[in-house]
Amino acid sequence: MYFSYYESPLGRMLLGGTEEGLSGLWISEQKYYAATMDEEMTQRDDLPLFEQTKKWLDRYFNKEQPDPKELKLDPKGTDFRKTVWDILLKIPYGRTTSYGAIAKSITESRKGSKTSARAVGGAVGHNPISIIIPCHRVVGSDGSLTGFASGLDKKVWLLKHEDVIL
Repeated sequence: MYFSYYESPLGRMLLGGTEEGLSGLWISEQKYYAATMDEEMTQRDDLPLFEQTKKWLDRYFNKEQPDPKELKLDPKGTDFRKTVWDILLKIPYGRTTSYGAIAKSITESRKGSKTSARAVGGAVGHNPISIIIPCHRVVGSDGSLTGFASGLDKKVWLLKHEDVIL
């Protein structure tokens, strides 16, 4: 596994991954920082994946609304978490959805196996690829801003950056 750093308006970010794809993007000091990274890692700033990711982030921070599908993502997690993260990837730039709406979507796709908003919240909170898998776009059912592994101040910053009305 390889790593590199990216300096963002939110602080230093750690990128982790292999030739297979990006498996982590963490904002410095966030909860679960580098939780899915191997102990033996090599810094590799020239990895094409990291170069592409940094260009994607440059565009994001310049409000160019890049598409996450441009990047090869390889997040590590349970099947349930991956299902939730796939749904997060469908939330458009500048829009939000609720934990409950995601739970309802999963319940409907499973045809009866009820999914709780709390379970969705656990998966959202453990998203290993911040910003690109846009967990910051998930809010409470009443529109309230709830947990974000990097802190609510950063969630507010990201939503304002995307011109979401808070």
